[in-house]
Amino acid sequence: MPVTDTIVPTGSTYRAERPARTATRRRLLMCRPRHYDVTYSINPWMNPERSTDNTLAVSQWERLRDLYIELGHNVEEVKPVEDLPDMVFAANGATVVDGKVYGARFRHAERTAEGPAYLRWFQEHGYTDVLWPEYINEGEGDFLTVGRRILAGTGFRTDVRAHTEAQEFFGLPVTSLTLVDPRHYHLDTALAVLSDDEIMYYPEAFTPGSRAVLRSLYPDAVLASAEDAAVFGLNAFSDGRHVLLPTAATGLHAQLRARGFEPIGVELTELLKAGGSVKCCTLELRDR
Repeated sequence: MPVTDTIVPTGSTYRAERPARTATRRRLLMCRPRHYDVTYSINPWMNPERSTDNTLAVSQWERLRDLYIELGHNVEEVKPVEDLPDMVFAANGATVVDGKVYGARFRHAERTAEGPAYLRWFQEHGYTDVLWPEYINEGEGDFLTVGRRILAGTGFRTDVRAHTEAQEFFGLPVTSLTLVDPRHYHLDTALAVLSDDEIMYYPEAFTPGSRAVLRSLYPDAVLASAEDAAVFGLNAFSDGRHVLLPTAATGLHAQLRARGFEPIGVELTELLKAGGSVKCCTLELRDR
């Protein structure tokens, strides 16, 4: 089935009232986990005493990349750097909107060299509107674009002052959301963008005020259970029709199908040992 085909809604009244889902081709940046390992701990998922399998990590990553290509998306690759085992999590490397690149400045010393490495890739590939940030931010880990609005996370990694910096740079409204669960240390582990006006999220990952903001902006959002959030079901990627997310997030798969999306299960169990999954491996290049 071509990626641009649309779904004819059938079944429930709810689905019949929604528009047909149409996929939009995307440009994506990824980084092969050639040097992937868990040698330090900067989030609750990471345990250096737990063995990792680099061959399996590469195989699972390649399957994700191949799925993107099969769905019609263009995938670029940045060269992995030795001694940067978390560079596979490309989403943290920058935020790109309208061809403008807001670089990443990492909180933990173990990852600080990733920011300049990703910025070099953008400069070498013709991006000229590039900002090296003043404040700590971890790219699309904490900046998620929903239509012409940016949802921005804080609480564990990204400095809230970076939200203002991003708003001034992109010229788009930035809405701050505060995370409270250390297992969901980045926004993209607790919230996923489904379309230009739809999201899914895990309410308990946020402060009461942030939950109220999300309810106001997205009253029809998909709400994740604790079980689906625990398997990183919200660390997902959507092209407007297909939603790639962990296979184990069965509740989210059912909810997405009920709304006319096509969920596609992905196994990234080896990368989950470092606290990452589908979205963490995927940086969207929104050139225009």
